[in-house]
Amino acid sequence: MSVGLIALLDDVAALAKAAAASLDDVASQAAQASTKAAGVVIDDAAVTPRYVTGFSPSRELPIIWKIALGSLRNKLLFLLPAALVLSLLLPEAIMPLLMLGGLYLCYEGTEKIYELVFPHAAHAHQAEVEPATIDAKTFEDQKVAGAIRTDFILSAEIMTITLGSVSNAGLPMQAMVLALVGSLITVGVYGVVALIVKADDVGLMLARVSSPSLAGALSRLIGRGLVQGMPYFLKLLGGIGTAAMIWVGGGIILHGFESYGLGWPSHFLHDAGDATMQALPAIGVLASWLVQALGAGLAGIAFGAVAISAMSYCVSPLWRQFKTRFRQFRTASE
Repeated sequence: MSVGLIALLDDVAALAKAAAASLDDVASQAAQASTKAAGVVIDDAAVTPRYVTGFSPSRELPIIWKIALGSLRNKLLFLLPAALVLSLLLPEAIMPLLMLGGLYLCYEGTEKIYELVFPHAAHAHQAEVEPATIDAKTFEDQKVAGAIRTDFILSAEIMTITLGSVSNAGLPMQAMVLALVGSLITVGVYGVVALIVKADDVGLMLARVSSPSLAGALSRLIGRGLVQGMPYFLKLLGGIGTAAMIWVGGGIILHGFESYGLGWPSHFLHDAGDATMQALPAIGVLASWLVQALGAGLAGIAFGAVAISAMSYCVSPLWRQFKTRFRQFRTASE
């Protein structure tokens, strides 16, 4: 009896060691995958705050919480199983879907530029695409839905990069790494977004410190700096977020073209980046990245302009016609 118990304990210990080794492997793979996806993660953190601006301070954290839950749902309930199924059964469908997502990012980002340059035309386009906001709750719901849609595309890119980094692992390992990376990135991104959005409240609290000590004076100085500087920082971050949407979307589409044999735009940007690196060796890596990002951004603006025209003159009229006929059909059937 005791021998059997000892054997059982040995088996349990062996299983525990195997599980620990597996968890270590998952953590290692997840860390490597997160590093590869870092660029898109930074873009995600830059994009999100612009969806929270314009609301009262009491609604900022609840809105971020809604978007974070939507992001987690995107990654774990939709993108994770979809990525595994597509990689097993239909891997050739992944790139077209990513390119469609990239086109949506270009459309969203270019629409912001369009609104800045041609405000009246942009408002007319917006009225065609979306119904007018009728109350604060509807406005908030629309903003949250837009943020979750944008997050879906960026999350799809993150999950695809992650899946590519563990393509040689088994299906259970891929699933665990995708789940871990998706969860950690969501917590990290929206934690940072919450800190950014509420920094002015922290600054107000520091500015009200009444202590006459040096620490109190320093707290008030930092607080006033945060209160006065955060509006400008949020505007800057909003601009970076818009640019990030455009260059990420343009880069996804150009990469897709390359995978289908139309590689000269990507090669041109890569060669331009290499030439810039050689011309400016002191800041070579940064300069090369800026040139390639600028090229992807210009391509993204072109793709976004085409998408805006298609939405205004093709998709929206057809959709309105479909809804009208559907209502007529329902009325006739009743």
